[in-house]
Amino acid sequence: MKKSKRIKKSNSWKIKQHRDQFFKKSKILGYRSRASFKLIELNKKYKFIRSNSNLLDLGSYPGGWSQVSSQLITKGKIMSVDIKYMEPIKNVKFFKGDILDNKTKTEILNYFNSELDIILSDMAADTTGNKSLDSIRTNQLCSDVINFSKDTLKPKGVLISKIFMGEDFIEVKNQAKSIFKKVNFFKPNSSRKESKETYLHCEILKSL
Repeated sequence: MKKSKRIKKSNSWKIKQHRDQFFKKSKILGYRSRASFKLIELNKKYKFIRSNSNLLDLGSYPGGWSQVSSQLITKGKIMSVDIKYMEPIKNVKFFKGDILDNKTKTEILNYFNSELDIILSDMAADTTGNKSLDSIRTNQLCSDVINFSKDTLKPKGVLISKIFMGEDFIEVKNQAKSIFKKVNFFKPNSSRKESKETYLHCEILKSL
């Protein structure tokens, strides 16, 4: 992409951000990202975060979801994981690492020392410009989180994960249904209308 096109695209994104009501609201309320409102909407609909929840936030940078979680959880534990460094949040343990690495998984298990109540994942693959490929790569991350959750969640645990509407959507949906008793999808109002993202809400593991 030529430099002039990159600058034009960047300026267009900045203009959209400043016109965005959720972007403005996040600045006013001190949230690190507009994504905070997605979790607020998800929790309002499904009511899964409790004061004593043990919660894992995957793909946490810059920390919007961890901020919201820390405001609601006063007696449980919160751990945030990302390959990018995240500025500290009170009562949130941050680990810089890749969820697919065994070292990261070990850190998570050692920190909680028990099964989890909630796993959140707002992870998305880096964009390539190819929307179909981006969708496939992000949904693979969702699939990886589903696999991880079946071994780390409590029997009545909850998983929330970003998923894109694409050619492999049904495959990931069926994977979730094979592991959880309840599987729902919800697109918050704070998700951009043009985005293909929606959120997977899974609850109660099926017994083996």
